[in-house]
Amino acid sequence: MTVLWVVMNGMADTGMIQHVAVEVVNEAYADRFFSLVLGLSKVKSSVLSKELSLAIFQIDEEVRFDLYENGSTRFEVFVTGRSCTKSFAHVCIAVDERSVFFRQCQDHGLEPFFVEKKGKQLLFVRDFSGNLFEVFEKNKT
Repeated sequence: MTVLWVVMNGMADTGMIQHVAVEVVNEAYADRFFSLVLGLSKVKSSVLSKELSLAIFQIDEEVRFDLYENGSTRFEVFVTGRSCTKSFAHVCIAVDERSVFFRQCQDHGLEPFFVEKKGKQLLFVRDFSGNLFEVFEKNKT
């Protein structure tokens, strides 16, 4: 099983990220990526009311969301029915072995890719909804 954690850089000793929120096209895509590829458990499903959605995000619609976690990493996944648009936003994750993660992605129909930067090979993958993840090995920085 792949171990996943979110990289924490520059946070005060008392600060930490409680969760990362992303949008997905549908629940099946979320289950495939977050459960099968990342190895997280779905621990909760709920609906964010139209009123709260408007107050928090300024989006006037009710939206379903699921929580996936492994005890140290939590993703709040909003099921919007829309693919992500291109942006600079991404989540950096660390895995035990990049080669194993690369194969897991391919086995589940994803297309991870490498980008060269100053002689290093950076690994990226987009989930089924277009969210971008940067991936590196936990013990190699």
